[in-house]
Amino acid sequence: MRATIEEVHTRPNAQGPKAVRVRTPVLVIGTAKWQTIRYGQHVDATGRLERADAGGEVAAMLSTRSPPRPIDDPPWWLRAAEQVRAGLRRAVAHEPEDVRGLVPALVMGDVSGVSPELNADFQTTGLTHLSAVSGTNLTLLLAFILPLARAIGVRARGLTVVGVLTVVVFVVLARPQPSVLRAAAMGLIALAAMTGGGGPRRAVRSLSVAVIMLLLLDTSLARSAGFALSVLATAGIVLLGSGWRDALASWLPGWLADAISCPLAAQLACTPIVAWLSGQVSLVAVAANLLAGPTVGPATILGFVAAGVALGSTGLAQIVGWAAGWPARWIILVAREGADLPGAANAWPATVIGVAVLTLLCIALVAGLHRILARPIAMILAVIVLAVVILRPVGSLGWPPDDWLFVVCDVGQGDGLVLRAADGTAVVVDTGPDPAAMDRCLKDLGVKQIPVIVLSHFHADHVGGLAGVLNGRKVGEIEVTPYFSPRAEYDRVMELAARHGVPVRTVAFHEQRVVGQVQWTTLWPAKVPALPPPGTSSATSTDEGSPENNASIAMMVELAGLRILLTGDLEPESQRAVLASGVDLHADVLKVPHHGSAQQDPAFIAAANARLAVISAGRDNDYGHPAPRTLDLLSHNTIRTATTNVSGALIVTNTDHHLSLTTHPNYELPASG
Repeated sequence: MRATIEEVHTRPNAQGPKAVRVRTPVLVIGTAKWQTIRYGQHVDATGRLERADAGGEVAAMLSTRSPPRPIDDPPWWLRAAEQVRAGLRRAVAHEPEDVRGLVPALVMGDVSGVSPELNADFQTTGLTHLSAVSGTNLTLLLAFILPLARAIGVRARGLTVVGVLTVVVFVVLARPQPSVLRAAAMGLIALAAMTGGGGPRRAVRSLSVAVIMLLLLDTSLARSAGFALSVLATAGIVLLGSGWRDALASWLPGWLADAISCPLAAQLACTPIVAWLSGQVSLVAVAANLLAGPTVGPATILGFVAAGVALGSTGLAQIVGWAAGWPARWIILVAREGADLPGAANAWPATVIGVAVLTLLCIALVAGLHRILARPIAMILAVIVLAVVILRPVGSLGWPPDDWLFVVCDVGQGDGLVLRAADGTAVVVDTGPDPAAMDRCLKDLGVKQIPVIVLSHFHADHVGGLAGVLNGRKVGEIEVTPYFSPRAEYDRVMELAARHGVPVRTVAFHEQRVVGQVQWTTLWPAKVPALPPPGTSSATSTDEGSPENNASIAMMVELAGLRILLTGDLEPESQRAVLASGVDLHADVLKVPHHGSAQQDPAFIAAANARLAVISAGRDNDYGHPAPRTLDLLSHNTIRTATTNVSGALIVTNTDHHLSLTTHPNYELPASG
């Protein structure tokens, strides 16, 4: 959990001042009792402060084994807000799971109930701002409330009062955290544009002042992608929204024109940065925001009402919560169906040139869009063209190849591997850290059935994307390592599996399995180290020699004449143990252990004697993967090497017994070693 340290006391025998007043945001790593602390409560705690990575939202990490000692209760207004938040949860408690999670997210930024599957669909369709606290979300709420206030006769300063009260209530319910306060600042700028005179120039001045002030107060925002997106979305709304609203209002009702113009302007303004961050452009995002935008306000307002009514009557609040659930259902439907469309996400080069070209395209679209929005026939034609592109995407020529056998998905810093068992059917080995990236890879490959998912070990960069694999696919079972650590990730995997009704089994040493044309033998683990005591921290996947890495499932796969050695994150000691077992490690393709880290056993690499080595690592990752030492080792063994951090997704084929590698057209194929 996150906290703010206000006073630091040194050890009694330490030199220097005994107490220092500070105001420092920290990440607390401690016992489960920390979860009982209420927001806004002051506590005493004993622990060790460690420096956090530069550029993050916290300045340090507080590691503590002792429970916190509460000093006081939160202030009255935070206690009241917590009662309202709890009332909203009660009001939607009997709704379907996704509705139960989305309504609190819309109203007060509480994303704890949003399922990983729904979050992945929101990412694909560009709707993530709806399930998190953001300036865009608050602006959409204002875009619904202010026209409603006008309709009942509120004018001039009254509109400003209504808008400010909306922002204040939003901040209190969502809790005055830094991200909420930034969203409020962006929302107030949008409010000034919607209610005041002076036109876009005044709005731009106000936005510029707000950005400068926020950066002076917190310089780390200069590196925050979320802050950049929030500013761009607000700029798009204040600069483009009013003009596009007037164009649409010439032939549409005013409330509908408002509901369409705001999300359209925000989405278009953010598109280049989103492409830079994700390496893709979502054609469905504009349409999804247009469809979902008009229902954000009703769902949020009804959620507010349900939360307030719950303080007096839970039964009546559930009726209002049921009403709030219907617009939320529509948003969920748009996200679900939009994410499943063939052209939902399209790869785009996340390079300076690629983003520059996309920015120019967006500017050109802005220049001509006003004329299109003002003409009903032109709008209908534009919608038809967009629908055709989404439903029948041109795609990248020859991608993916029809005869693909083995794919290393581009999931960032992690592993996500796919083995083709039959048409539309595959065995998945590890799922990467990101559900959306893994889901997108499987959609590109046309995989709809997965008889077996193999999770090599329980580090987040190998199991974090499981929700994306389970999303909308028929999964037979999940096969896991017998080393159930880190416990939090193991518990999350088990909870996801239970929710989807997928059985989980533990792998057996030297077992052999066949799924379609995929055959494999489990080479490791042969023995399992003792689990760490409950409640203790476990090593991460970047720790050399960690027990989790050494308990990774290693498997020799035979597929259409190819031998593929998959190694998880095995460290040198386990690599040597596998080699000592006497098993034949000769392979055509080697998945290099641990993202190509420097810790490799040369004899293990030589025993594989592979023709092709593949490495899955994130672009510009902080771990130096793949290590130059490992690349040199592979080159010394005359093994051709390809990496996802350079080439994106890697596809292996073996047509007519000719091993070949295909990379995404938006990347360059690396030279062979």
